[in-house]
Amino acid sequence: MANKKPATIKEIARKLNISTSTVSRALNDHPSIGLVTTMRVKKMAEELKYEPNQTAIFFKQRKTFTIGVILPMLVEPFFTEAISSIEQYASERDYTVILGQSLDDEQRELNIVQTFKKHRVDGLLISLSKNTADLTFVDSLRQSNIPVVFFDRVPERTDVHRVFSDLATGMEEAIEAFVSRGHQKIALINGPDTMIASKQRLHSFEMALKKQGIPFDPNYTVHTDLTLEGNETAMETLCNLPDRPSAVVSFNDFVTLDVIRYVKTKGLALNQDIFFISFANYPLWQYMDNPPMGSIEQYPGEQGLKATEILFEAMEQKEDMPYKTVVLTSKLSLK
Repeated sequence: MANKKPATIKEIARKLNISTSTVSRALNDHPSIGLVTTMRVKKMAEELKYEPNQTAIFFKQRKTFTIGVILPMLVEPFFTEAISSIEQYASERDYTVILGQSLDDEQRELNIVQTFKKHRVDGLLISLSKNTADLTFVDSLRQSNIPVVFFDRVPERTDVHRVFSDLATGMEEAIEAFVSRGHQKIALINGPDTMIASKQRLHSFEMALKKQGIPFDPNYTVHTDLTLEGNETAMETLCNLPDRPSAVVSFNDFVTLDVIRYVKTKGLALNQDIFFISFANYPLWQYMDNPPMGSIEQYPGEQGLKATEILFEAMEQKEDMPYKTVVLTSKLSLK
């Protein structure tokens, strides 16, 4: 037997012997329709199991009530917390969130942007991949009246909406904590040169050392591409220095997990022979018997929430909205 076609406004109108425009207004509680008629229409709609044609509604309102979110990797607790705040805010406004993972690949990221654009999302939140250099898609989105807000991993340009964490405060607290415990040979495992976050970390690292009266030694700064192999190679470089550092600030907690494992294979004792402080404040540190010395909180939930607030404001205004840059203050959390 063929599936029964969904009930329509025309069918409701025919059964009640009224116009389709009356049915439409009654279903939307229009004040021009009397209470009795509205109740009759809604009762018949329920009996026929009528469901509104969302495509027609979207076309009429010029909205899809969806926003797109592109993240490097959802597996990272940082982004999991961010997306929770984003979805909560959107849900309270009857919006659906569509997720895409770039997996830190620029072309994949662009493909997701194009897919979201074709599906006419009302707005877009993006935390950039580590390799993203081409932002011409921003202009394409503008031409389609799709606002975009960048958070955490943001571009250096200021003609876009951005929300990110200021790393200087957390870095300064980290270096101060190391120095107060007698460390003078302090290293930095930084991320890829292309990332604005890497540049911020390096600048903050140099300034924090200077404040403590420690000369900057470029040999104590190494880079990783954020892969397991890249993280281990960076740590190997530091371990092979004639004057090995006793303390290390690492790019993020996932890098720290890899380098902790590496130093253990070299017979070094964590928090005895070498100490680590990293960024992001991985929630599971609290369950480890021997966690790193500390982690710098970047408040992903607040970043996600603020970015979503700006996005909804931009979706309502569409044009003539000044570009916003919101900077949250990072903070060291000792374990």
